[in-house]
Amino acid sequence: MWPFIVGAAAVVGVGTIAKSVLDRWKEEEEEIKRLEEEENKRLLDSGIAEVDEMTGKEFEKFLDIHFRKLGYSVSLTQDTQDYGADLILYKDGWKTVVQAKRSKNPVGIKAVQEVAGAVRHYKGNKGRVITNNRFTENAYNLADSNEVELWDRKYLIEFILLAKHCN
Repeated sequence: MWPFIVGAAAVVGVGTIAKSVLDRWKEEEEEIKRLEEEENKRLLDSGIAEVDEMTGKEFEKFLDIHFRKLGYSVSLTQDTQDYGADLILYKDGWKTVVQAKRSKNPVGIKAVQEVAGAVRHYKGNKGRVITNNRFTENAYNLADSNEVELWDRKYLIEFILLAKHCN
């Protein structure tokens, strides 16, 4: 009889521990979700001044959230070996490959070359480079001959305002 009582107590103890672990895991998941929602709100509330201070990864996430608000499906590419793309946008049957360049300097032809190659690699319909700065004349020339859209600071501000007023 004694081994049965000890065994039953052990099962009850393990069950209590398992419930405690599961409860803690659920609390941690809820906290992570809450923090992600706060970060998304912070990024959605950001303007061009905040964009100017972001890291490249924050800028990519910023664009991700804003495009989603405008009804796009978005895939962020991996941090390395992304073949020149940071985001892949899907909407209305179109696949747009995006290179995000948060920069303190004008963006040159390298970004255009990268996204032009990425469009082919990801089998996209078009390419786009988005920056918080401006583009060089050579970047515009290369973009034109490769059918790559260039969104400069002015266009980015318009995009931010559009997303802010979209319900």
